Amino acid sequence: MSEPLTEEHLAAILVHGLRPARIVLADYDPAWPARFEARAAELLAILGERARLVEHIGSTSVPGLIAKPIVDIVVGIDDPDDEGAYLPDLEAAGYDLRVREPGHRALRIGKPDEPVNLHCYRPDDEEVRRYLLFRDRLRADDADRELYAATKRRLAQREWRDVNFYAEAKRPVIDEILLRGGWTPPS
Repeated sequence: MSEPLTEEHLAAILVHGLRPARIVLADYDPAWPARFEARAAELLAILGERARLVEHIGSTSVPGLIAKPIVDIVVGIDDPDDEGAYLPDLEAAGYDLRVREPGHRALRIGKPDEPVNLHCYRPDDEEVRRYLLFRDRLRADDADRELYAATKRRLAQREWRDVNFYAEAKRPVIDEILLRGGWTPPS
């Protein structure tokens, strides 16, 4: 298990600093997969073979699940820390760098009604494996999907110093679901 998230850690990795957040959840929208497909095609056109994988992750990738209406995408980049190899092309396409941490970059794009979060990791990074296993578990298991939805509803009732604290508050239930889905934490 990783260390608890702190404001000091976030201050070190957030490009624009902490942003107070109120979480707004929406019912599942069948248009979300099409939004992913359109963005995935754009990303492949921008990055070409530098994009080793492009996957729809997060709650918008799970039919029937409530979500913040922000499509989440993970892109496998051979070396996310080598920003010069890909970041200028993403920024030229309108992506804004939000998180810079070793082995991970997070960017955001989109009109207010079509935002996208883009996570860049190595294709074989443990976080990519977790994202995909969690997505697939929620797609396949009604009870885990409902447990996660209930957790999100409960946590969305409060204001957060930053959306990352909301994400961290979900981690225990995410880990519980992952373990049931066969995830083995790295030793």
